[in-house]
Amino acid sequence: MVATKSLKGCELESKWYLIDATDCTLGRLAAYTANILRGKNKPTWTPNLDCGDHVIIINASKVALSGHKADKDKFYWHSAWTGSLKERTLGQMREQKPELLVKNAVKRMMGRRTTVALADKRLTKLHVYAGAEHKHSAQNPVVIDFASLNPKNKRG
Repeated sequence: MVATKSLKGCELESKWYLIDATDCTLGRLAAYTANILRGKNKPTWTPNLDCGDHVIIINASKVALSGHKADKDKFYWHSAWTGSLKERTLGQMREQKPELLVKNAVKRMMGRRTTVALADKRLTKLHVYAGAEHKHSAQNPVVIDFASLNPKNKRG
């Protein structure tokens, strides 16, 4: 009988990937990145371990939003003080805090069934930068041309 091999924590290896988000659709980029962070692109995926890889996303300020999402989709937050409900559209968020926009999209694609500690550990492997420069060149990241993987990945 052949047994299924399950990885142990000491057998995990992680790689570094670099993705350029220029004119890429936000939802598709977030779903692809979440799969790499979770390790679902590997044949040795184990659901209870952090077997994912590090992902660097550059040019987050140039990410594309499809349709009228830049004007109509809104984020709300409240500070528990009376009258302090605040809102921001996706377009405003892309201009002011593009790193947070991409990070929130990836976080919401990670899935809710994982434990909070494991999800937080996986999200620490995500590095998002608004511009083209990043500080992880010493790790020699593998460049993924996300826009050319599928014609739907790139807008305009």
